[in-house]
Amino acid sequence: MTAMRIKIKDRWIGEKEPVFVVAEAGVNHNGNMNLAKKLIDYAVEAGADAVKFQSFKTESVITKNAPSAQYHIRATGGRETWFELLKRLELKEEEHFELLNYCNEKGIIFFSTPYDEESADFLNKIGIPVFKVASTDLNNIPLLKRITSYAKPIFLSTGMSNLVEVRESVEVILRGGNEQIVLLQCTANYPPRVEDANLNVIEAFKKEFNLLVGYSDHLTSSQAAIAAIAKGACVYEVHYTLDRNLPGPDQRSSMEPRELKQVIMDIRLTEKVLGSFIKEVTPSEEETRDKLRKSIVANKDIKAGDKLTEQNIGIKRPGSGLPPKFYYSILGKISKRNIAKDELIRFEDLSDA
Repeated sequence: MTAMRIKIKDRWIGEKEPVFVVAEAGVNHNGNMNLAKKLIDYAVEAGADAVKFQSFKTESVITKNAPSAQYHIRATGGRETWFELLKRLELKEEEHFELLNYCNEKGIIFFSTPYDEESADFLNKIGIPVFKVASTDLNNIPLLKRITSYAKPIFLSTGMSNLVEVRESVEVILRGGNEQIVLLQCTANYPPRVEDANLNVIEAFKKEFNLLVGYSDHLTSSQAAIAAIAKGACVYEVHYTLDRNLPGPDQRSSMEPRELKQVIMDIRLTEKVLGSFIKEVTPSEEETRDKLRKSIVANKDIKAGDKLTEQNIGIKRPGSGLPPKFYYSILGKISKRNIAKDELIRFEDLSDA
C-alpha cells in the first residue's frame, strides 16, 4: 500500500492537504551566494513552502565533450561548453550549509536535486527532508536505488519519459521499501509549448499508480498551475529567477518574483474555489436558500374543508415553507383552516380526504 499522505518537516502532503509549493531556484544563482540568498528571500515573500537548488559534481555527471542542448545554446549563446557551464554553477559543500542555515533562519524548507551519488550522500548527511529526482535521472537506476535507501520522500520528475519508463522507476523505489513517492508530470523543454504540458497525464498517473501526483512547471504563467491543481496535483514546482535577462541556461524559462507571487496566490485561490469533497449547503448559502428557493403556497383563498387542487395551490418564493417536492403528495388533502392567498401551506394545516 503506497503512502497517500507524506510529511516533510512540519508539512503534510496529500490530496486533502494544501498544495506543497516548491520554488525551484536551481542554478539561477549563477554561482553567487548573494544572488542565491535573494532568491530565497523572494521565495519566502511569495509564500512558497520550500526552495530547491541543484547539487552535482560536474565531473560525475557530464563528459567534457558532451554536446549542449539547444535550449542551453539559445540561452547562453554557446560561448562555453556544457561542462564549463556546469562547473561554473556548481555549489560547494560549504555553500550548501550556508544556504541551508539561511533557509532555516527564514522559515522555509531547503532541499536540492542531486545529480550524482556523491551529491546525494552529501545531501542526506546534511539532513534534507525530501529528495527530488530530475527527469534526466528518471532511468538512472543506480542513483534511484541510492536515494531510495535513505527512506525519505521522493519527488520523481517524469519529463522525457514514457509510461513504461515511469513504471520501471516506480518499481525500483517500491522494491527498495520506500513508498513515499510523488510523481511529477513534467515536460522537459525550457519553456515548453503550451500544448505539450499534457496535464491530463496527472489523472492517468493517479489511475495507473495510485500515488500522489504533482506538476513540475516550466511555463511562466498561472494557467497550467491552476489546471494542474484542479486535476489533483498536490505538489507544484516551478523555476524562478530575479530577472529573465540574467545570464544562465534556465533564466528564460523561469518566473520572475512578481510572477512567482502571483502563481502562488492563484494556487491558494484555486484551492479555495475547489473547496470540499462533500456536497452540502454552505453557511453562506443558508440565507439565500430560504429566500431563493420556493414553497407550496395558496394560489387563492382556501377555506377550511376545501380540497387542495392544482387550481388553488402553487409554488412560489420564499423557500421557508413546505418544499415543492411534496406538491403531488398533498393534492387531494383537506384544509383544516382558512388559508389566505400567497400564505405558506404546512403539513399541520392538512388532513386526509
